[in-house]
Amino acid sequence: MAADRERENRAEPRSPRFRLDQPRTPRPKLLPDYDPEAFGRLSERIARFLGTGRFIVWMTVVIILWVVWNVSAPAHLRFDQYPFIFLTLMLSLQASYAAPLILLAQNRQDDRDRVNLEQDRKQNERSIADTEYLTREIASLRMGLGEVATRDWIRSELQDLVKELEDHRHEQRGENRVVFPSEGSRGRDVGDR
Repeated sequence: MAADRERENRAEPRSPRFRLDQPRTPRPKLLPDYDPEAFGRLSERIARFLGTGRFIVWMTVVIILWVVWNVSAPAHLRFDQYPFIFLTLMLSLQASYAAPLILLAQNRQDDRDRVNLEQDRKQNERSIADTEYLTREIASLRMGLGEVATRDWIRSELQDLVKELEDHRHEQRGENRVVFPSEGSRGRDVGDR
């Protein structure tokens, strides 16, 4: 027994058991938290500004002032001598930040375009389905109207009835007068039915 206790004491300490029914405690993060949407909106605003004429004018003014100051100012006030290495460094730094910001803004715009394209596609599918439904409804109405008497058919039937009535009345009087002279030679209008 003593040997067993001695072995337990010498054994490495056991790691604590993790409970699976409880969530883990969050680990401390090395990097600060940030809102990706806020950062994306900021990058889009910067990218929009970099693509304007105002930015080009301000950048040109700054570069001209930089060069004029470092060429014509007294020697002890110049901070960037002739090869303008510091100016080159600043422009490279600006370009190295501008390019990823512009790409991020383009990616966000691509995502919005993709969502809009999907919504347009779904709307087009609904429009096509609605159009097909309306086409079927119109076709069924036309088929139903094919069996309905048309205005011209009713008019020709009424004219035939008036003509028969007139003929019948004239026969009773003994006259043979034509009510519709232009239709006298045709007789009954059977082809319009």
